[in-house]
Amino acid sequence: MTLTQREEVLLEELHKWRQSFFEYEATDLENSYDKWVDQAFSLLPHSLQIQFFEKLDDWLFQLNSLLRGTKLQKEASERILNAAKSLNEEVESFSDMRKKMPVAQLTFLAEQQASRHRIYSLVQGSMAGSAQPLFITSDFIAMLVINLRAVQLTAMSFGYDVQSPAGLLETLKVFNVATMPERMKMFGWEDLMEDLQKEDEQFYFDIHERITDHTWVDEPLKELLKISLIILFSRKSISGIPLISVAIGAGMNYRSTRKVTHFAIKYYQYKYLLEKNGELK
Repeated sequence: MTLTQREEVLLEELHKWRQSFFEYEATDLENSYDKWVDQAFSLLPHSLQIQFFEKLDDWLFQLNSLLRGTKLQKEASERILNAAKSLNEEVESFSDMRKKMPVAQLTFLAEQQASRHRIYSLVQGSMAGSAQPLFITSDFIAMLVINLRAVQLTAMSFGYDVQSPAGLLETLKVFNVATMPERMKMFGWEDLMEDLQKEDEQFYFDIHERITDHTWVDEPLKELLKISLIILFSRKSISGIPLISVAIGAGMNYRSTRKVTHFAIKYYQYKYLLEKNGELK
């Protein structure tokens, strides 16, 4: 199939967005931080590093897999499919969505899911900002669940299968690249593009590939910074409510999910258009 004029414009915009990864210039502070992280990890035995990141990859994959089978996820997939049917009566399945719906409608469905999960993050951040021990200690896992689920539902919104091991691991890789620092995204993007060009989808499952690496340490460090700020400002309350710490928690969580959902939508738009244009095997 050939692209419509509107889709050609969107593809050109996506090319420019992708190019921004390669044109990003790291600051001196970012370079110093990267050197510090490299030096810190160099103190650990190489075998221990490999073992640690393999365990982290496996844990994230299992978490992503558990989300796929939850009742909430199944209900969400049904809502997406029903919404797609309301937009196009010819749609009967998720695969039909890619074949029979334009990218504008698919993006609309994805944006609905993104907006919903940004609200979830806002609420979760507000609860963590209250400085209650239960909410603070569970915030990191809660945000992983929200953001992983958001990527899965974004994939579904574009008609892609997340039930297969290949589709499941793809969503995990998209999540990982979405959370990378901007200076690292070009490497993650290249990996995603290489994956798209592989004809046999089983490579996702049969061949173990590293997903996370030492750049992923940014996520727990950001969480520690957020918790520190929340605890610091939780003592300053107005009418018994720690408004500053609540704003910090809500704002940082909302920004995190906005970053993940924005990247996920762009990626699946790009994949859809490349497939439609015959550029993928």
